[in-house]
Amino acid sequence: MSILSSVGRIATRYSAARARYRSERAILSLPIELRKDIGWPEIVVDAQNSPRIGRAP
Repeated sequence: MSILSSVGRIATRYSAARARYRSERAILSLPIELRKDIGWPEIVVDAQNSPRIGRAP
């Protein structure tokens, strides 16, 4: 494993995470009624990490 492959893997993960968070922000900007219609889950705060999207109990 070379340094370039490691850097490429890190860049790919970073790009995917940015796209995921950008999509989450776009969906969260929609009205609550519309989010419910498409089945978007509630925000749940994970004790170990930052707030995550997930099903509320």
